[in-house]
Amino acid sequence: MIQVQSLTKYFGEHAAVLNLSFNIQQGELVGFLGLNGAGKTTTLRMLASLLLPTAGTVTVDGIEVTQDPFAIRRRIGYLPDVPPLHPEMTVGDFLRFAARLREVPAKQADARVAEAEEKTALREVHDEPIASLSHGYRQRAGIAQALVHRPALLLLDEPAAGLDPAQIVEMRGLLRGLKGQHTILLSSHFLSEIEQVCDRMLVMHNGSLVAEGNEDTIAKAMGHKHVMKVELAAKSAGVEALLAAIPGVTGVTRLPAPDGVEAFELACERDGRAEVARTVVGAGHDLLSLQQDAARLESVFLALTHQARGKA
Repeated sequence: MIQVQSLTKYFGEHAAVLNLSFNIQQGELVGFLGLNGAGKTTTLRMLASLLLPTAGTVTVDGIEVTQDPFAIRRRIGYLPDVPPLHPEMTVGDFLRFAARLREVPAKQADARVAEAEEKTALREVHDEPIASLSHGYRQRAGIAQALVHRPALLLLDEPAAGLDPAQIVEMRGLLRGLKGQHTILLSSHFLSEIEQVCDRMLVMHNGSLVAEGNEDTIAKAMGHKHVMKVELAAKSAGVEALLAAIPGVTGVTRLPAPDGVEAFELACERDGRAEVARTVVGAGHDLLSLQQDAARLESVFLALTHQARGKA
């Protein structure tokens, strides 16, 4: 769906994107991860044919963006970091307007609007002015306008920006529902969003790609291991040796724990939660909790950007 080769964009003497190359297959949901100023938004704008590259090529669905930008725009739905909303319009009127701009036939417009509203849970505010909506609903309306013409590719720039924790959870559910129906490239600062929603990630820093793959692939390349915490009801000797013998476990550290509980931290070569649970329960121990280190992606990301900063 997307082929990017040696993509470069200069603003004056500043290289916002430098020699960037990656491919995205049809149906993938890929996360675009990077600090502010990494080049994510500039890249998305070039993919959307809103900016011309200084050098390199961008091909979307077999079409090179400099050759036929209008054909590209028919195939994509784009949500910029500031959603292009008209606050004086109702949700329904705005989406019908967006459908007209995207050349949806008039006879199909109402059905496409209803479909976009269903996908983004906007039906209940169909007749509400956009100005009266919460920030979360406005983000949904921004996604709906990107969906209304059934694009093959969705480019979403920070769709969860400014959302509260409950709205972020709702946004994850929305994105999972779109997965497979569209190819999606999702830019985000929320590491948990990338981790829980996307098939794989592209990590940018200072305009360049510094890592590519899923969390396991990148973490392994960086030398980071899976870390999990296991809590068991204190029962008998030999638990530490049992855990150390599980395939893939490379280290076991006993942790402080309250009376009646034994706690361990396991370093693993892969996500071995299922195997650890089977082994512990199968040996007759009472498993109280099994938790993977939630900070792992964050530590990998910080290590990548620190490493890239050192090379710059």
